[in-house]
Amino acid sequence: MGSKKSLGFKELVAIAIGGMVGGGIFTILGIAVSIVGFLAPFAIALGGIIAFFAAYSYVKLGVYYKDEGATYAFYKRTYPDSPMAASFIGWYTIFGYISTLALYAYTFSSYGISGFEFADNEIIRKAVAIAIIWLFALVNLWSVRGMGRLEDLMVYTKLVILFIISVALMYYGKTDFHTFTQTFAKDFDHSSTMNIIIVASVTFVAYEGFQLVINAVNEMEDPEKNIPKAIYTAVILVAVIYFIIALGAVMAIPVEDLIKNKEYALASGAEAIMGSWGSNLVIIGAVLATSSAISGTMFGSSRQMARIADDGYLPNILSKRKKHIPTHAITAMAATATLLILVGGLRLILEFGSITFLLVSLLMAIANFKIRKRTNSSTLFTIIAILGLLTGVTLILFYEFKTQPDQLFFIAGLYAVLSIGARGYAKVQKVV
Repeated sequence: MGSKKSLGFKELVAIAIGGMVGGGIFTILGIAVSIVGFLAPFAIALGGIIAFFAAYSYVKLGVYYKDEGATYAFYKRTYPDSPMAASFIGWYTIFGYISTLALYAYTFSSYGISGFEFADNEIIRKAVAIAIIWLFALVNLWSVRGMGRLEDLMVYTKLVILFIISVALMYYGKTDFHTFTQTFAKDFDHSSTMNIIIVASVTFVAYEGFQLVINAVNEMEDPEKNIPKAIYTAVILVAVIYFIIALGAVMAIPVEDLIKNKEYALASGAEAIMGSWGSNLVIIGAVLATSSAISGTMFGSSRQMARIADDGYLPNILSKRKKHIPTHAITAMAATATLLILVGGLRLILEFGSITFLLVSLLMAIANFKIRKRTNSSTLFTIIAILGLLTGVTLILFYEFKTQPDQLFFIAGLYAVLSIGARGYAKVQKVV
């Protein structure tokens, strides 16, 4: 008799939702509204549809391979003659996760100290961000079961709070249904289909995280049943949550305030409409959202890092485990995220993350198409996923080039540095 697996369906859904509902929903509203106005809730929901098709390939590959290396391992095993390409994808994905961890921690800190006099002190903000990174590193080092139960508590509590915020915004909002439909029709006339898809692509990063479920395959009960159930449930729930929050926001908070205040739009809007209790509720929701995102992301991505190290594309010490927990990988991720927080420029790095996860999801859809008969995948669904993700990658690059070309060049340079690092380390270790 083997030992009972630590993670069931409830914990896996919590890990996926925890990875997805982080700082994203608190930052994408301003961008979405500035581009498409009252169409923002529907454009964000379209991003959820793109995420669902992306999830389809991950589910099929995850059930077929049952490999905690997920993205990296799927590509390596589907294209065994291209180990270097798999190494590149592994390095890109891991760095994307680390940058996301850093941003979640920074967002946690921004909201967590927002009510204090020292809220604008950058040193204190970074110190709190670093502290929360290491707190959840310790939680992940402590126990898989303990992490799962804490993730359950944080995720399901934050879902209730976000639902309350959404209902309260719609209840207290001054925009009635008739006015909303008129404004919606006006914005629909003025917005092009391309703008709507651009918003869906830019907000895709807010859905990143569902694949973390697959990283837990060695610790979950009944992978063939729980991988698809947990991922599809999480993506649908998150899309509904984002839609309701965005709808409540555009009905309650003036468009100019949403655009101006950006990540603080929900908090400032809630305070203006409901008073201090509304602002405090948003702050609690943001703190819980970022906390569970840090914990879930660290859990899944550390296992992927250990898997890459097993194959020699990262230092072997990162593959070391204690009671199945990749202790050195968790510590390395926390240390690197700490360095990013100290250096700064986290928003810039987040854009790298959004492009990376769209691009990697596209590559996973292509890999699934290649072995669709073995994974028992629908050819039509897989082609739709490829076309949708290809469109998303193209439009997010177009958006970056149009609005922040310097940032796009920086991201290209970052890819170059990571590529040189991946290739150089592999050559030194003679694994290619």
